[in-house]
Amino acid sequence: MTSAHERKKQPEQVRRRLLDCAASLAVETGLASLTIQAVADAADVTKGGLFHHFASKEKLIEGVFTDLLDKLDAEIDAILAADPVVPGRFTRAYVDSAIRLMESKAPSPWGALSISMMTDPALRRLWSDWYRARLARHADTDSAPMLEIVRYAADGIWLSDLCDMDPALRMDRAVLRDRLIRMTTEPERSPA
Repeated sequence: MTSAHERKKQPEQVRRRLLDCAASLAVETGLASLTIQAVADAADVTKGGLFHHFASKEKLIEGVFTDLLDKLDAEIDAILAADPVVPGRFTRAYVDSAIRLMESKAPSPWGALSISMMTDPALRRLWSDWYRARLARHADTDSAPMLEIVRYAADGIWLSDLCDMDPALRMDRAVLRDRLIRMTTEPERSPA
């Protein structure tokens, strides 16, 4: 018979399980319906165990969002490492990651968290801090005005996808991605 008292404490594994279960439940039920009890049950921990790692539902959601940003960071870093052309490299990685995520058929909590970011100051701050840090890190290679326009275009594509625009009106993402990527190789030229 296994009980919480007999289990070896593995705080990092418990925290990981809580984040994964919260992300999964956010996809299934939406953030508004996400409850502490449902996450604790799914992760097979007590509510007290959950509160040991996350002081509130808001902190749990922030944890899921931070975890997703860490994964996005790793993906962007991998794309950066594979891109031999330095000018505009971060912008190309940003565009590629955004469009790849939209094309993914795997359920993801990004949609719910992105919409929540519009109204939740804590999530908005996490995103803004991440984005500003990335822009500062790549200021030497990605500060041209055209690259800023390309990143805004990627954000617009992301938002239209979240709003579930009519697919008949949506341009082929591969074509759009290629067009945006081409714009990063000549950042001072006007868009055609």
